[in-house]
Amino acid sequence: MALRHDATANSRRFYTRTDAAAIETGFAVRLDGRAPRSPAGRPLVVPTAALADLIAAEWAAQGELIAFASMPATRLAWTALDGVALARDETCRSIARYAGADLLCYQAEGPRALVTRQDAVWSPLLAWARDELGLEFVLSRGIVHRPQPPATLARVAAITGEIGDFALAGVASAAALFGSAILALALWRERLDGGAALAASRIDETFQESQWGRDADAATREAFMLGEALMLQQWFAAMER
Repeated sequence: MALRHDATANSRRFYTRTDAAAIETGFAVRLDGRAPRSPAGRPLVVPTAALADLIAAEWAAQGELIAFASMPATRLAWTALDGVALARDETCRSIARYAGADLLCYQAEGPRALVTRQDAVWSPLLAWARDELGLEFVLSRGIVHRPQPPATLARVAAITGEIGDFALAGVASAAALFGSAILALALWRERLDGGAALAASRIDETFQESQWGRDADAATREAFMLGEALMLQQWFAAMER
């Protein structure tokens, strides 16, 4: 059964029972005993039992209509199956591009309270990236772009090139969510949890909100992003089991 999985599509629920089962090629998510197929026709088979359970829980939680917007782990699994598995090099390069303009490398010139907040959170992460991953970044005050060392970008591509398709899909998704390869790698390596990684990516926004308030649209967007970040935390944890 091939299914549409764009965020606006709602298909009527056609199954009653969900589970996960070990098969020859991994762990299959099953709906009434059959694995749903991705838009490209690949069965929903993942590398660990914990990941299969995480995805199966999303299918079990659906009501009369299947709301794919509420199924981030399923969507990411299909990205891994249909996209990352066939374009690993490009996926690694995309993460390296985030490293080339990493959010954490563009620190505010002022006001002092914002500079202090950024320094307290970002400096330890930059030190971690240097000491644990061998990544040296060039920092800038303000928004003027400063190229990162080619060796740093090559190192990011090499690190991500060594991991499996599903972990790689998670790192790429996290880099896009946070605007930061450093935060994505920190979440993958359990240096940060999902909430802390998102908070680190939103220091500028939360500072502005503390000065001027937050509107309903911003609150809705933040809630969506937090859901994605927490799912990614679960995703990476499921890779280790």
